[in-house]
Amino acid sequence: MNVAGPATKPADVSATLDLAEYAEGVAGEAWALLARIMFMEGRPRLPAIAADLDLSPPQGIVLRLLAEPRPMGELATAMFCDNSNITGIVDRLEERGLVERRPAEHDRRVKLIATTKTGRKLRDEFNRRLATPPAAIADLSDSDLHQLRDILRRAVG
Repeated sequence: MNVAGPATKPADVSATLDLAEYAEGVAGEAWALLARIMFMEGRPRLPAIAADLDLSPPQGIVLRLLAEPRPMGELATAMFCDNSNITGIVDRLEERGLVERRPAEHDRRVKLIATTKTGRKLRDEFNRRLATPPAAIADLSDSDLHQLRDILRRAVG
């Protein structure tokens, strides 16, 4: 006997995340459409790419933040978390030889986190994969892509 009742389809998460019903005006609709692409296409990509590179999502984000050496506190602020959380993330990255701790020149008590050569290579690969557009964008015509790019450039200013 099936106590749970008939099998049901899982809820469509995209409908829940879609902002279109709350959007007002053309600008709101445009924003809702961009948000849909980012949340439904972009957001799941980061954890998948991180996992493919044997990183947790927070490790991947910290690695992305390290275009230059940064203090631990700055990383914590950028990640919206406590210093203790960053310590754990950095410890795991350091164990893999991807980052190293260095004393800051202005204050030796401050530890800067810097990528190693291996870490820079992995960071570059992670960024290259993240920069690859999802099909919702890549499949547009060349003309549409140029128009979209030009419009977004103006929006970004």
